[in-house]
Amino acid sequence: MSVKLTVSNASWPIAGSFTISRGTKTSADVVVVELSEDGVTGRGECVPYARYDESITSVTDQILSLKDEIEAGLDRQGLQDRMPAGAARNALDCAFWDLEAKKAGKRAWELAGLTTLAPLQTAYTLSLDTPENMGKKARDVAHLPLLKLKLAGPDDLDRVAAVREGSPNARIIVDANEGWTAEIYAKLAPKLVELGVEMIEQPLPAGEDEALRTMERPVPVCADESCHGLSSLADIEGKYDMINIKLDKTGGLTEALLLKDAAEKAGLQIMVGCMLAPSLAMAPAMVVAQGAKVVDLDGPLLLAKDYDPAIEFNNGMMSAPDARLWG
Repeated sequence: MSVKLTVSNASWPIAGSFTISRGTKTSADVVVVELSEDGVTGRGECVPYARYDESITSVTDQILSLKDEIEAGLDRQGLQDRMPAGAARNALDCAFWDLEAKKAGKRAWELAGLTTLAPLQTAYTLSLDTPENMGKKARDVAHLPLLKLKLAGPDDLDRVAAVREGSPNARIIVDANEGWTAEIYAKLAPKLVELGVEMIEQPLPAGEDEALRTMERPVPVCADESCHGLSSLADIEGKYDMINIKLDKTGGLTEALLLKDAAEKAGLQIMVGCMLAPSLAMAPAMVVAQGAKVVDLDGPLLLAKDYDPAIEFNNGMMSAPDARLWG
């Protein structure tokens, strides 16, 4: 029996809104792939990202362009050469993993060589806002152990100080989403040390980050927009201390696992992050996030609703996904 491919899309409302340096969102728009064979169905989900010239339409068309090949027998390994890294390949790749696990009667992490999927402590993200509003939000979530702050520019020190006051016991990491200049970075980095910030994510625009190679990095700096798949590593070494692995950038779990292994061998620390999406997108990311220094898979916590069953979160601690969800 051959594989049948189905593609759909969905829009998940965000609880309020979510703002980063590039703009504000009120919904998480995803593309869902289903691969059915021998009475079982594997699912995968991706988030088309305008920053990488992706849209719901373009990603859907990209997936459907391989429909005949997939239904004629193209498998997960063959997919890696037939489609470039990106959101479209992510949805297909993760659907293949789910299908393979269900057909084998095993969990996906077992197929990846893991005996168990340990619970993970995820960061909780505070979206970009005024220092006053971010401080208030920090007080509301002061019980959470790890906060990630979206930042944008020269006023960011006030934002971090307000969050530190509102949540004095939390570990803090920050994400500028390419919103700083080298001058802003040089000014803020030493002061962020004093506020207990443990990591700075993508301070400079991708392609304009060469300055990091010769600048002091008193806080570990993590590549996000500068890191996609395996081919990114050569340029990252020497500029960054960490990489943020996101399945929508690597084109799925298959390359994400290879990238993690190669980055660790290169002496880089690992962060595993996500686009804003529900639990189906987070589940495969939990496999690559095992043992990562920083886990940022809080997408479902920022939404007004989620799948049923969904990944369970308890004060930011994620449990392994139910097999009915994925894997």
